[in-house]
Amino acid sequence: MRDEKTKDETIVAPDRLGSTCMPQGVKPMKTLIIMPARNEAQTVGAVIARLKALVPDADILVVNDASTDDTAKVAAKAGANVINLPINLGYGGAVQTGFKYAARHDYDAVVLMDADGQHDPTCVPKLLRALQDADFVLGSRFLGECHYKIPIARRIGMWLFGKIVNWVTGQKITDPTSGFQALRKEVVKFLAEDNYPVDFPDADILILLYRAGFRIKEIPVIMHDRQHGVSMHSHLKALYYVFKMSLSILATLTRGVKRNA
Repeated sequence: MRDEKTKDETIVAPDRLGSTCMPQGVKPMKTLIIMPARNEAQTVGAVIARLKALVPDADILVVNDASTDDTAKVAAKAGANVINLPINLGYGGAVQTGFKYAARHDYDAVVLMDADGQHDPTCVPKLLRALQDADFVLGSRFLGECHYKIPIARRIGMWLFGKIVNWVTGQKITDPTSGFQALRKEVVKFLAEDNYPVDFPDADILILLYRAGFRIKEIPVIMHDRQHGVSMHSHLKALYYVFKMSLSILATLTRGVKRNA
């Protein structure tokens, strides 16, 4: 994704640039919670309300990926900042848009989570605290709680990619495809450049960050079944995901990695 801002991109309901409280003795971090969303009007408002109660000092950004419902209006009414993308960029493109926003506004930390209710907001403070000794924190449903059935093709992919990540990094990762994450500003700026896939950024990102020298940590989180809509990994998309991710990992292993100072 190019660094230039999309011409027709609009930002709705700009809010203050706040900070999130950390444990006693630890400097508070200016924090942004990013939620990519496409047609999540039925759930995004409730997710934002819970986040505001749990992490009131954090700013919330919903990247509306050309939704055809009222996702943008619901998110703005709930108190989030909203970026409206004029065309559907896909999950990776929407996430990177959020990273570019965070980098421009110099946030210390970013939490990435879904707008469909799968990622439990109660886990956000724990993800942020884990950044004390890591650059990138991955929330694992397998170390924590998973309250839904994962499709068999996705399970096979998760197992395979987990093995590859473990082999490459020498670090045991149980949930390499988790999208529930916390990132330090250095990682955000790195991924805001041309280092982020446009569709399924998962295990390949873990390998990329490891090769770039970032510290990766995995902690338990709670995940639920999505409350409405269809997962981007459903049906034949799950098979495509396994194929596409295999190619992306191969490309990540063979490409040069440059990390700016």
